[in-house]
Amino acid sequence: MADIAETRAAPGSHSTVGALASLSLAMLVSSLGTSVANVALPTLSVAFAASFAAVQWVVLAYLLAITMLIVSVGRLGDLVGRRPLLIAGLALFGAASFAAALAPSLALLVAARAAQGLGAAVMMALTIAFVGETVPKERTGSAMGLLGTMSAIGTALGPSLGGVLIAALGWRSIFLINAGLGAVALLAAWRFLPGDKGEGINHRGTKGAARFDTLGTLLLAVTLAAYALAMTMGRGHFGGLNMVLLGTAMVGTGLFFIVEAKVASPLVKLALLRDPVLAPSLAANALVSTVMMATLVVGPFFLSRALGLSEAATGAVLSIGPVVSAFCGVIAGRVVDRLGAAAMVVAGLALMAAGCVALAALPGLFGVAGYAAAIIVLTPGYQLFQAANNTAVMAGVDRSERGVVSGMLSLSRNLGLVTGTALMGAVFSFAVGTKDVAAAPPAAVAHGMGLTFAVAAGQVAAAMMIAFAGDWRERRSV
Repeated sequence: MADIAETRAAPGSHSTVGALASLSLAMLVSSLGTSVANVALPTLSVAFAASFAAVQWVVLAYLLAITMLIVSVGRLGDLVGRRPLLIAGLALFGAASFAAALAPSLALLVAARAAQGLGAAVMMALTIAFVGETVPKERTGSAMGLLGTMSAIGTALGPSLGGVLIAALGWRSIFLINAGLGAVALLAAWRFLPGDKGEGINHRGTKGAARFDTLGTLLLAVTLAAYALAMTMGRGHFGGLNMVLLGTAMVGTGLFFIVEAKVASPLVKLALLRDPVLAPSLAANALVSTVMMATLVVGPFFLSRALGLSEAATGAVLSIGPVVSAFCGVIAGRVVDRLGAAAMVVAGLALMAAGCVALAALPGLFGVAGYAAAIIVLTPGYQLFQAANNTAVMAGVDRSERGVVSGMLSLSRNLGLVTGTALMGAVFSFAVGTKDVAAAPPAAVAHGMGLTFAVAAGQVAAAMMIAFAGDWRERRSV
């Protein structure tokens, strides 16, 4: 990727602190939108007299919209300017949240959630891209760590906040709170985010100005939607429909690369995927996200079935990871600034590998204490990896491509999460020895836990090898 000039702090009236605060709030709101609706599904099933499979689309529509469109909106931000698009995304998120709160039917609620997901895609893609416009280069890691912290807080806060609001005010209140927070984030972005400095492609005024790649966008959206549905439908059990969707995704991927190689202004320049920093970073990001999903897929079964914890106790233990993430994100970013991104990518992966090995061994020996100790090792490793990986990638990105590259980083994480739901769930079921994991004996569940995280440790080791190979290629290319 092309070298860029020294990153400048935001001009005059736009303070760095205010800009970072507005970006952090945007990240918090988009993450909260992901997790706050999960706890409402039983209530929505009763409210709309709908099956659980039907109300799951309230969550799925949001996640699908983000996955399908996050790269495209990042590219659009590069073309039309990141500040106006982020403000538009915040406005759409707030309006869609308000519409969801007033929805008279499940179908309209799902449609509002899809629109909310589009707004969240803009927010997720452009917050990371905006770091280069608002923060001095030597503080990039700290900014990335702060955004990681806000994402963790939003994810952790969602279920508890949603439960309290539903109990006190009803399910519509969870969307009203999103609307209110979205409005605050919109005002903060309007006040503090710096304007575009003329680097956007459409600002150049040249005869060959780039255009938005509509065909590439449609192909990528269909491909990603098919893949996400293939991984999430059937609750980890692949059937005929899953295979058709997976085949559609494979065909769509091939067509997308053919189109991108031919169009004058591609959505994703194929040369980016050959970059010695970006390509390994995306692959490693997807792998470690798959591993982190295993804690959410396998952890609840182990704690409740193998250790016999109540629902409340299980929830309390599962909250350890997000709480640790919230506390160590900023610290991880400062460590990256001090010691360098490349070294901290490897250090973060090493901590993650140790955490996976600990999860494979310690819970079976020491119960809850062993599980908590392993999570306390794994989670800071993930935060350190995320801050370092994002910093390493965005440090070398040309200003005209920050949005699309930021979107690709977020997409790789999302794809890892949806893949982890199916893949790690399948590994766990295989290790337990039955498809009905909820009825499996405690010893079988404990065995499944150990084998699943042994596989996860292997995945992290593979990510470490990818990181080493990418660093070696980058050194050779210098």
